[in-house]
Amino acid sequence: MSTEQISSAPTVGAAKHAPLHPLSPLTAAEISDSAEFIRGLYPSKTEFLFKAITLEEPEKAQLAPYLDAEYHGQRKGRIDRKAFINYYIRNTDKFHEAIVNLTQERVESHFRLGPNVHSPGDGEEIILIEKIALEDEGVKAEIAKLQLPEGTILISDPWIYGSDGVDDDKRMFQCFLYMRDPKNSSDADSNHYALPLAISPVVDTEDYKVIRIDFLPTGADHSIKPTQPYKIQPPNEYTPEHQELRTDLKPLNVVQPEGASFSVTKAGETGEIIEWQKWSFRVGFNAREGMVLYDVRYDGRSLFYRLSLSDMSIPYADPRHPFHKKAAFDLGDAGAGIMANNLKLGCDCLGSIHYLSAVLANPHGEPMPMDNVICVHEQDAGIGWKHTNYRTGRAAVVRNRELVVQSIITVSNYEYILAFIFNQAGAIEYEVRATGILSTQPIDEGVDVPWGTIVHPGVLATHHQHIFSLRVDPMIDGHSNRLVYDEAHAMPRDDFNPHGVGYTVTETVVQESCGLDTNYDANRTFKIQNAAVKNPINGKPVAYKIHAPPFQKMIADKDSFHHKRAEFADHNIYVVKHRDGELYAAGKYTNQSRGGEGVRSWADRRENVVDTDLVVYVQFGLQHFTRIEDFPVMPCEIIKVALKPANFFERNPAIDVPPSEQAVNRSTLVAEQHQQPAVEGVVGKKGEVCCSSKL
Repeated sequence: MSTEQISSAPTVGAAKHAPLHPLSPLTAAEISDSAEFIRGLYPSKTEFLFKAITLEEPEKAQLAPYLDAEYHGQRKGRIDRKAFINYYIRNTDKFHEAIVNLTQERVESHFRLGPNVHSPGDGEEIILIEKIALEDEGVKAEIAKLQLPEGTILISDPWIYGSDGVDDDKRMFQCFLYMRDPKNSSDADSNHYALPLAISPVVDTEDYKVIRIDFLPTGADHSIKPTQPYKIQPPNEYTPEHQELRTDLKPLNVVQPEGASFSVTKAGETGEIIEWQKWSFRVGFNAREGMVLYDVRYDGRSLFYRLSLSDMSIPYADPRHPFHKKAAFDLGDAGAGIMANNLKLGCDCLGSIHYLSAVLANPHGEPMPMDNVICVHEQDAGIGWKHTNYRTGRAAVVRNRELVVQSIITVSNYEYILAFIFNQAGAIEYEVRATGILSTQPIDEGVDVPWGTIVHPGVLATHHQHIFSLRVDPMIDGHSNRLVYDEAHAMPRDDFNPHGVGYTVTETVVQESCGLDTNYDANRTFKIQNAAVKNPINGKPVAYKIHAPPFQKMIADKDSFHHKRAEFADHNIYVVKHRDGELYAAGKYTNQSRGGEGVRSWADRRENVVDTDLVVYVQFGLQHFTRIEDFPVMPCEIIKVALKPANFFERNPAIDVPPSEQAVNRSTLVAEQHQQPAVEGVVGKKGEVCCSSKL
């Protein structure tokens, strides 16, 4: 990635800041001041398009001892507050990166980024692109040829342009056009994805104008045809007012009469510390990753320095132009923070809820409040553990209470429900629920293709993959860790194993940075160990094991831009030596990227990863063979990664959870709810009345 260093003037008199925690997200004042530092480097009439103003996290060598001292109530040193900034000189391709030291009130670094390095989109820009596409005279002329009913509302979905190496050096958007149901065009929530058009404008973001109109292939090959009158199909709506809703669903209330069992401590103006059932961790939030967890501990023991969703890639299967470039990187191209929903009480989260809000930067360098972007709540997850002594009939059973830290993002048509889930047995799950609406395209009647499914008349939903990368920066009882994997193998049949039933588990230490894959035939299980700390009962190194579901890795071939750009998508596991600033598995800048800046490239350094400060990237995903049941809105698909203790504790850490008892849970029998007991009086031979109960 080429850059051009720019000399920086000292400062423009920014306000002094009260001490803030080094990991607290930037405050509104710090965002404003950071933008002013950049403005102060240029003539007064210069116009800026800010793409990121966010916390520049301290170097780990500084921060790790600071956090340890803080946790143990010891004296801490001072760490400067810094801001990371991306911006354009407006209406140019001059894209810059800068670090502002807010504590010292100076620009610490500042340079212009080189060719093929582009910023993500932002909300204001997306709206502008939509407007430009629909107001272009060439686009209007093509729309006129469709002969749509008067009053028809057209919709533009701008997509990051993607990469194929063909005239794609400029930063562009590929717009896909749709229409609302003409009989209900005033309904802004009408499902336009049921009525796709074959007209696709391309917008250049330097001059902000349409530079080309692509026409989409609608048959079974690459051929395109001139715009023709549009055959309007019936609508396919998802909103409740268009459905015949069920009437037999009774209320289910989640009630916690004494409130929740977790505590949230505000850590200054921004940032929170959460404590629950021996867990403690700090919550951060930024525009790209959304929620980030820091300094995760259980019962005072250190587990994870930093946990976050690092990247995701969604490559589509259609090989034809322009669909062959369709490969979204929703974090790098848009941002899990900037696209986060304002969560609604009783809808997105149930029970006793605590909401966390955030402040991000808008394109003008101003603070932008983001309310209720994280919800924190408890949930019952069934039985935690149970045993019934069949000799006595006594059952010991506890419920599995979980703490959920959840955020929901909407990226155009798709929703992702993202959650860190903690349990009382020392395990953490990262859960992704994919829902929302399929990205659709037009298809001719009578045509069927093997790379997608027809989900509505004239509507094709292309198959695609969702590949995620969870970044795990461990500190399992300290920062000197290693990655190992266990495998189960059969013993040879011999005198020791005469019946051929024996098997053993062997452990392999990963020596250097690399990409690794699971082997389900050998039940290969990866663990992050601290070899210097032994379990006092069995003498084994303390560890946390990784449970990740199987998934089909990147299908696009190794010479494709999809494969080159999604550097994490070809292995289940990557392990690398920690380096500051290496946070994103596909690289810092994914928009129309070329590859070579992500975790595959870092792993190629072949650095030692034994008993050192390492980082593990865990890949997981969905192969989405689209189906008609995914339309008009998709039922949640759920995938989880788990981090579970392995010889870390001396016994089941949930052994001290209070038992599950009716006096507390207050469950009711359905039979008793719907059929009330009755008492009958029966007159006997001597006139006496005997009472008996009857259901």
